[in-house]
Amino acid sequence: MHDGDVVMMKAMEKISRQGVFALLLAAIVWHPSAEGALPWFEDRERPSLAPMLKEVLPGVVNISTVSRVQIRQNPLFSDPFFRRFFNLPEIPRERERQSLGSGVIMDADEGYVLTNNHVIEHADEITVTLRDGRSFRAEVVGTDPEADLAVLRIEAENLHAVPLGDSDALEVGDFVVAIGNPFGLGQTVTSGIVSALGRSGLGIEGYEDFIQTDASINPGNSGGALVDLDGRLVGINTAIVAPSGGNVGIGFAIPVNMARQIMEQLIEYGEVRRGQLGVLIQDVTPELAEALDLETHQGAVVAQVMEDSPAARAGLRVGDVIVAVNGEPVKNAAQLRNRIGLLRVGSRVTLDVIRDGRRKTVRAVIEEPRRERVDAGRITKLLAGAELGPVTPDHPLAGRVEGLEVLDVERGSRAWRAGLRRGDVIVSVNRMRVKTLADLKRAVQARRDGLLLNIRRGEGALFIVIR
Repeated sequence: MHDGDVVMMKAMEKISRQGVFALLLAAIVWHPSAEGALPWFEDRERPSLAPMLKEVLPGVVNISTVSRVQIRQNPLFSDPFFRRFFNLPEIPRERERQSLGSGVIMDADEGYVLTNNHVIEHADEITVTLRDGRSFRAEVVGTDPEADLAVLRIEAENLHAVPLGDSDALEVGDFVVAIGNPFGLGQTVTSGIVSALGRSGLGIEGYEDFIQTDASINPGNSGGALVDLDGRLVGINTAIVAPSGGNVGIGFAIPVNMARQIMEQLIEYGEVRRGQLGVLIQDVTPELAEALDLETHQGAVVAQVMEDSPAARAGLRVGDVIVAVNGEPVKNAAQLRNRIGLLRVGSRVTLDVIRDGRRKTVRAVIEEPRRERVDAGRITKLLAGAELGPVTPDHPLAGRVEGLEVLDVERGSRAWRAGLRRGDVIVSVNRMRVKTLADLKRAVQARRDGLLLNIRRGEGALFIVIR
């Protein structure tokens, strides 16, 4: 066959394909029985999420906040003579900062809305906007920075709550839908699957047990709903991996079972009253498994048992490997912290442990953490409103970082305005290491005009200046 013949055949094939495509397009457009629908949907229902979303969307809200930030100025700008001499206008001492996020109506009768703590943190005004366009000023019922959850309340009628699902029943590959307010565009729906379960150790929050999904989650989606195909809430959208600032297919949501337990305590107490077991723990590494003669690489190794703690009274020992809590398997130290951290003070807990190669059961009662608390304002007025103490055993950085834990910070105080938050661990003050309150006193005396704090927050570190 000559080259000319080959070229001719390819041309004929192209013409043939174009002709078939044209005929198919004509059949679609001019099919006499179409009546506004494509022919292959004539005899069966179109697959669509629309019926489910009509029921769910009214339960997802947009949240906007306004916070007032103090503007630091050179002292000369506060001098009336200096401003008059240089004919300078009055410079505002504060500016407003706005942010957007999402939330989920959890109780239509009481007006409770669940969202992320970081959505409303530092906010002076919080506005909740419903899908029907109504807007309401919201009050904060309670917050839990360690799990990044907050409960708001609005006074409104005819609310629609999103029905709750069971996040423990999720499996990798299940279809899910994310609903929120990305980039302030307004209510937006994206779909995907559950990519992974039980994600932890990311350093995003103190307590992590994330659902990972490839349903698009972007800035502004935080606090929104992750629902299954039945329209039941299975997670609260919280974070993304975003090297470029936008969605790359890796998003994280707090499981609804975890969120519900925290919400109940926030409504009842205004805070989460986490109890303690009284142990320092670490993951089972291959090296530890070999040294302890373990047949499993899952669980949490007890590295230290606190004196006069629930763990000590229950008989836990250093070297024990906790592999289950109340019959539920424990994969690592982070998962054990989550399980214990969700139990209320006074709860009875059954622990399955491996000791000397044998499995045994230990029973304990979760107790209120014993905290040495000191009003730091007694040491320096710059820390007035902040309560400090030793790092508690249930803190994510316990056993890894030495310093003073911030147990509470009064909103509006100098320390609060500077950025100090509950759960922070102060590791140095004025470039001096601090492990005890006595260390703090010495560091404060070294410099009277201000404080330079180096703190650890999650897996990160930062400096804070208080004047």
